[in-house]
Amino acid sequence: MGVAVSGWRLARAVSSLGHLGVVSGTALDVVLARRLQCGDPDGELRRAFDAFPDADVAREVWARYFVPGGKAPQAAFRDVPMFVARPARHVEALAVVAGFVEVFLAKQGHDGGVGINFLQKVQLPTPSILYGALLAGVDYVLVGAGIPRDIPPMLDALVAHQPAEIALPVTGALEGERFTAAFDPARIVPHAERQLRRPRFLPIVSSATLAASLVRTGARIDGFIVEHHTAGGHNAPPRGRQQSDSHDEPVYGPRDVVDLARMREIGLPFWLAGGAGRPGALAEAKRQGAAGIQVGTLFALAEESGLDPGIRARLIDQVLAGTAAVRTDQRASPTGFPLKVAQVDGTLSEADVYARRERRCDLGYLREFYRRADGTIGYRCPGEPVADYVKKEGAIEEAVGRKCLCNGLLATVGLGQLRAAGPEPAIVTAGSSLPAARELLGARRSFSARDVVSYLTGH
Repeated sequence: MGVAVSGWRLARAVSSLGHLGVVSGTALDVVLARRLQCGDPDGELRRAFDAFPDADVAREVWARYFVPGGKAPQAAFRDVPMFVARPARHVEALAVVAGFVEVFLAKQGHDGGVGINFLQKVQLPTPSILYGALLAGVDYVLVGAGIPRDIPPMLDALVAHQPAEIALPVTGALEGERFTAAFDPARIVPHAERQLRRPRFLPIVSSATLAASLVRTGARIDGFIVEHHTAGGHNAPPRGRQQSDSHDEPVYGPRDVVDLARMREIGLPFWLAGGAGRPGALAEAKRQGAAGIQVGTLFALAEESGLDPGIRARLIDQVLAGTAAVRTDQRASPTGFPLKVAQVDGTLSEADVYARRERRCDLGYLREFYRRADGTIGYRCPGEPVADYVKKEGAIEEAVGRKCLCNGLLATVGLGQLRAAGPEPAIVTAGSSLPAARELLGARRSFSARDVVSYLTGH
């Protein structure tokens, strides 16, 4: 559900109802920095900071970004340095605290489990944010949008407060070259002693073949989220020859349907995602051998989600009017993966809004790594200014139609940057089931996470 849509408030609400609430781990460092600059009006962040296991680290982060009373509405947010393969200590410290704060707050007031979701495509901040989540006692780790082979050994290392690394896919790397990003917990929390509890690891997969290959690595995997291409956010591209329909959306076929018989043979629990936000889907999934379902779009519309209230109201208006639409945009994401984008007035789904936005890359989560001539890592993004991208040996055709998801998704949750030309426009991701939310809404204009659970379970 993008950045901070599934935040601690929504996860707490779902977990309080006896189900698994999951927070988004994407861009949590910037999310926390900007929340601090909004002044922490309800005191929840202060409560979490007070619980962080190293008071000095918490104090440093608080002092760097907290604005008493909140910044002026017309003032821009203070920038957060972009992650690089060897980041400064204060960059990692912010990410560790961010992971801790989000999970700590999600776990308050109930005994249920809490998970955190990462994108494999966003490698650099993951070890730091994950370590913070482990310090807060996260129960599940979910990773999608790639092949998360590095996560199990990373978990093994981090729960013991040992250094961990993640492999970086570097375009142009020479044969035998290996690039990594390393994270040492002792650099941030130097006196941690008690071994942490290892959470359950659930890779998000779109094929039984990928699930089986991950199991064959011998790493500890506790189950899978099996995602259909109707799910919101990034989707796996279709298998085989790529085809597009008359609306330039990818055409999926029989090869893209996950073989659930093979999933059952693997012998690990799995949950079905994509199109599961409807009554009867849970019972149907269990008949197919699944342990349950994962639902995103309905919860994104719930009162507890992080969606900007104005954007939520516009989406609900569209749902009630029968005009809600979701398009699978093959060009939007800098990753090259298809992306489900809700068509909402005033957002980057509109061509004129996209055309007016000045291209920039100042958050950098989806940058591509490439090998410079001197053997060092360079960073480029198809969503950055085209001249800059081409100067870094990027192919100009790769830049066509690319959108800045980093800035757009932060705007979707009310944390967008303010520019001289105006605020960053939002981009809203949702699953293909968005129009079906009309049945849940009925005559209402809002609903809670509890309403969603009742709707899906029948009680």
